[in-house]
Amino acid sequence: MTLQFTEADVPGPRRDLIGYGATPPAVEWPGGAKIAVSIVVNAEEGSEISWAAGDARNEGLGEIPYGMPAEYRDLCVESIYEYGARAGVWRLLRLFEEYRLPTTFYAAAVAFEQNPELAKAVVGGGHEVCSHGWRWEEPWVLSREEEREHMAAAIASFERTCGTRPVGWYCRYGPSVHTRELLVEEGGFLYDSDAYNDDLPYYVSVGDKRQLVVPYTMVYNDVKYAMPPGMASPTDFFDVCRRGFDELLREGRAGRPRMMSIGLHPRWAGQAGRTSALREFIEHAQRESDVWFATREQIARFWLENHPDEGAA
Repeated sequence: MTLQFTEADVPGPRRDLIGYGATPPAVEWPGGAKIAVSIVVNAEEGSEISWAAGDARNEGLGEIPYGMPAEYRDLCVESIYEYGARAGVWRLLRLFEEYRLPTTFYAAAVAFEQNPELAKAVVGGGHEVCSHGWRWEEPWVLSREEEREHMAAAIASFERTCGTRPVGWYCRYGPSVHTRELLVEEGGFLYDSDAYNDDLPYYVSVGDKRQLVVPYTMVYNDVKYAMPPGMASPTDFFDVCRRGFDELLREGRAGRPRMMSIGLHPRWAGQAGRTSALREFIEHAQRESDVWFATREQIARFWLENHPDEGAA
């Protein structure tokens, strides 16, 4: 008997384990840069799962691996999230202003509703607002219609708090099997970042249309401060980011330019000792002349213009 592997017929997108393979596109980033660096700030505080918000659940991802039973309000974790909105995010914004860096904010719409001064500062500082959903919620537990409604609510909310709609989308952790179809159906999104599978943007088929994906990272991400196997100190964060940057820049100078994402959260990276590690990384990267710091929208628009989809109809 000959064994044969067949991919299961399940809902949602097909897996692609090949991608660009051995022949990635020849990229020429603006200004001759050999690496594009995208710094992302996840603004979730105020929109998270919370007993206080009537979810009958407590949020995790605080500073210690402890979960308060659902019937009790976890004031400790709520306070940790509040630090991000009250102090941490402002420290990060001052840092970006000091080094003149454009960044992308993965913002949950309700988080900006709760903190309109922050929304104004992000837009006024020239940063991109990418939708992180209506709330910082798990889309896979929603029905398709519920997810569509939440998507529309997020767009309308950002139009109120930011004066414009987002053109990018990134779910909490991962999308549902419907998310990308709904984004294409809505029609106003240039890209989504619900993938971790490449060092370059790429296109995917969604029905009879094509969608640009600007992949994200869980590696160069301060979430490792709170999740095992984690980072014990800011030095660890700086080291892994520096090593990744140096290796990707080496590849770029050898003729294979890449993109690097850095993931931040105000409640973690906005703590002073951890911000110092981010500062060290920025200074390290800015010593190089062939680096392009860009928002994800800038990267998406560059890719759409300079690397049009060969699979498009």
